[in-house]
Amino acid sequence: MGLTRQYLRYGPAALFGLVASARGNAAFVALRGERGRCVAVPACEHVFVWDTRKGEKVLILKGLKQEVSCLCPSPDGLHLAVGYEDGSIRVFSLLSGEANVTFNGHKAAVTALQYDHLGGRLVSGSKDTDVIVWDVINESGLYRLRGHKDAVTQVLFLKEKNLLVTSGKDTLVKWWDLDTQHCFKTLVGHRTEVWGMALISEEKRLITGSADSELRVWDITYIQEVKDPDEPESKKSKGSSPGAEENAEEDETLELDEHPEERLVKCSKAGSIMREGRDRIVTLATDRTGKILACHGTDAVLEVFSVLSEEEVQKKLEKKMKKAKKKAKQNSEEEPERSVELSLQDEIQRVANVRASSKIKSFDLILSPKGELKIVLLLQNNIIELYNLNLSAQVPQAVRASRITIGGHRSDVRTLAFSSDNIAILSAAAESVKIWNRLTLQCIRTMDCEYALCSLFVPGDRHVIVGTKTGKLQLYDLASGSLMETLNAHDGAVWSIALSPDQRGFVTGGADKCIKFWEFELVKDESSVQKRLSMKHVRILQLDEDVLCVRYSPNQKLLAVSLLDCTVKIFYIDTLKFFLSLYGHKLPVLCMDISYDGTLIATGSADRNVKIWGLDFGDCHRSLFAHDDSVMYLQFVAKSHLFFTAGKDSKIKQWDADKFEHIQTLEGHHQEVWCLALSPNGDYVVSASHDKSLRLWERTREPLVLEEEREMQREAEYEESVAKEEQPVVAGETQGEIGLAGKKTIETIKAAERIMEAIELYREEMAKLMEHKAVCKAAGKEVPFPVNPILRAYGNITPSAYVLEVFKKVKSSELEESLLVLPFSYVPDLLRLFNEYIHLGLEVELLCRALLFLLKIHFGQITGNHMLVTVIENLKKTTISRVSEARDVLGFNMAGLQYLKREIEAKDEVTFFADATDRFEEKKRKRKKKEKMVLAVL
Repeated sequence: MGLTRQYLRYGPAALFGLVASARGNAAFVALRGERGRCVAVPACEHVFVWDTRKGEKVLILKGLKQEVSCLCPSPDGLHLAVGYEDGSIRVFSLLSGEANVTFNGHKAAVTALQYDHLGGRLVSGSKDTDVIVWDVINESGLYRLRGHKDAVTQVLFLKEKNLLVTSGKDTLVKWWDLDTQHCFKTLVGHRTEVWGMALISEEKRLITGSADSELRVWDITYIQEVKDPDEPESKKSKGSSPGAEENAEEDETLELDEHPEERLVKCSKAGSIMREGRDRIVTLATDRTGKILACHGTDAVLEVFSVLSEEEVQKKLEKKMKKAKKKAKQNSEEEPERSVELSLQDEIQRVANVRASSKIKSFDLILSPKGELKIVLLLQNNIIELYNLNLSAQVPQAVRASRITIGGHRSDVRTLAFSSDNIAILSAAAESVKIWNRLTLQCIRTMDCEYALCSLFVPGDRHVIVGTKTGKLQLYDLASGSLMETLNAHDGAVWSIALSPDQRGFVTGGADKCIKFWEFELVKDESSVQKRLSMKHVRILQLDEDVLCVRYSPNQKLLAVSLLDCTVKIFYIDTLKFFLSLYGHKLPVLCMDISYDGTLIATGSADRNVKIWGLDFGDCHRSLFAHDDSVMYLQFVAKSHLFFTAGKDSKIKQWDADKFEHIQTLEGHHQEVWCLALSPNGDYVVSASHDKSLRLWERTREPLVLEEEREMQREAEYEESVAKEEQPVVAGETQGEIGLAGKKTIETIKAAERIMEAIELYREEMAKLMEHKAVCKAAGKEVPFPVNPILRAYGNITPSAYVLEVFKKVKSSELEESLLVLPFSYVPDLLRLFNEYIHLGLEVELLCRALLFLLKIHFGQITGNHMLVTVIENLKKTTISRVSEARDVLGFNMAGLQYLKREIEAKDEVTFFADATDRFEEKKRKRKKKEKMVLAVL
């Protein structure tokens, strides 16, 4: 076998030009203990944490490949749960920025995430219609709840009871009892999808938002509160009048007779609040205190409501009563007192409307102790806006506090260019041209423009030219960042621009069926002494079809022009005479490039093919099926016959034009790639996509061998197919409302294989040990025993200890799924080993969990096997004694901690945990006030 040609691998270097993706939701996070300053937003596969005051990125939580679809900060503010498009969930530490836990359970994008009030459990809803409850502390899945018939839109824990409320696009709101893990109630009062849901008034009310302008309000009453005979009377009547209580009891007895499923909660419609938006709800949420409710539709207006507390409602009711009494006195003395009731609109009042600069995609709220509301808005056009709303004002008005825009374009980037020194990158979109520094990825210049379609750096890199959709050519000076000249070049869009190889001019092609030749010239303005750069139109070539792309040959003898009739015409530049016609594409050629030596021309078309032609005779060397959608851009690497293509299938591919081989695929973008640019030295590729991101790819020194690349591709495909196979089932179990939380992935299969290998090694070593004992007995002396190299690597441990080591290394979230795919032949050995470990008191908690799961899934086979009867009996004894020991230790420790807490409280005469934070906050507020006063005096 001869030497294979080696290529150098291009790898991802950076993601920039993106402020926030509109796919997920924004969330306030507390960094360094400060709330309301930092906000976490999705950015393709990463999560960016922005400091809204400085407008800087303070933390990047790096993702893998999938796009972020959902965020949820933990109640303690130390962690952030991130849901992805492939259904995985990762929990990041905001202190280190690393992912501690990964949960795999959903088959489709995660659409909703919520922590319980302690932060110990996390519930996730997905497009696959399942709801999964995860144990964050144990890092494992608890159970899967099935019941929705369409994507889940919101999930909420109820603090009071161990209940969960979920809403979905199937128009249903479901109530789940997490103690028994079943759905005990379904609200069916909606005609359309339930897009949002929120709990208010200390979880006594539920608000749902659907596809109309009505927010439906539901009253929640916990039936067990009244029905519980052990509960003392005083507690029962607290906060409600005796009359109301009697009525409630009567209602509930009637209700229970009619609806036996309403044993836990009674949920009745209280009314509706009309919002101003006519379209569907996109986000409906409250702040953490539940005092403020806000919602928005598919427009740019956020509607903010205030929810009155019970005391405020009572005060309002008393005022109304006084007014009613006054009125009754004025009208006639004898008129009986009319009953006064508060409407729903009085209890949930509209505060203000916040109008953003573009469509809102999501928001988050924080209410400060002073009564100021901070609102962060994630907008559709790559902007984050922060508003302050003073609720104590007579007429609350939202004031924009800050805005993060500089880091990206408002719309899709349609053209990119590299400067001749490989340092500056130009990107242009529908509203602006930006110049970026490749090294720092900072935006150096932003200049307003019309809808840009093509661009180039003028030789010398001090000016740039942009061709627009309206047919104009705009010339910018980079030093001043100003527009120097605008020329009406074409009657239609300027689709393509190409610099001449002698660098004295350029050529443009437009939708007006013209090709125009331009030269650079220096002109003198009347106002200034110095000459400035300008563009002079010198020649024109009229054609029969719209021009989509133009390119010069490097020797400046030929000009290639792609037309709307799917052909590429080659002309002589000096005489503009026709030379060749390249035809064969079924759809128009959108992009093309000529190699550095002028021998090859590669054309990329909307028919998804790339064709490589010889430029001497116009013969087609090869046609390659390049992308799964239109090929949008194509460019040769400098001084080589390698070229890159960008497609609407979100992929960038590298090809060899001599061997007609696909070298590598650069995957990273999540939507259509519109354009790319290669640096003049060929070391960098920059690409722009519909996902608003710009990505920089760097040529590494790592060699790329095609055979190895194909092998890796096949392995990745196999792993993907394994994960997509049918999920393993537990014998005798039917598909019900509840299921296992995890799912089969390549990691769970690998974990099961590692356990199997460890047990096989244990069997072999035990057999060897038996043989060794027999040999020693026969020889009458101690013969040296050869130690297995794996056991030696672990520090000469015993085979059984090695199995435990392997078992401990299985991720907690993957344990159940790994045991599910483990063949039964390995289970008897595992049970014997478990007995040995538990007897020694090793990893009792982990082993009990695994033991109970194995008993659950292999119950029939274990109980039917006489060999295992004694093992199970022994396990029963050792497990019960060890678990009760562990429980006693926990109880002792808990009692000790409580005793210490009481001691400290008695010494300091303060409630240790409750008051400490409040006092600290108060001190901080006073200090700030003092500083302000000092500043005012100065």
